[in-house]
Amino acid sequence: MKKSILAMFALLLSLAAFAQKLPADEITGIWKCDDYKIEVFKAGKTYSARLLWSKVMFEADGKTAKKDVKNPDEKLRSRSVQGLTHITGLVYRDGEYVDGKLYSVEDGNSYSLKGKLKGPDDLETRGYKGVPLIGKSFKWKRIEKL
Repeated sequence: MKKSILAMFALLLSLAAFAQKLPADEITGIWKCDDYKIEVFKAGKTYSARLLWSKVMFEADGKTAKKDVKNPDEKLRSRSVQGLTHITGLVYRDGEYVDGKLYSVEDGNSYSLKGKLKGPDDLETRGYKGVPLIGKSFKWKRIEKL
């Protein structure tokens, strides 16, 4: 009986330690998922990210970065998508990153974005229109800390 109580206490203690909030700036760095690589950086009191790489970023030659041709602002359609700051306004609140905006170069639309660090090198984000339930999640792995 004592052993099972002690084991339960140890398990709860380890879960509590894992659940502790990481510092807000812990999100900064270079992150990769299957289709994208981004650099998250601090922009004043919020966090933003620039697009470093995506599967559909380059023209057929594999070297020339595509232009932002689907941008609703005609003046911006000639800019390169590589290096484009496409995530803005993420605010760290209660252990989560909320109130962000994601501009999608694939369709020219803007989406709401939120995210949470699941560990020091694991980030989960969700882009959505309206309610988070109707959206798309991405799981990121840190490849470089800034």
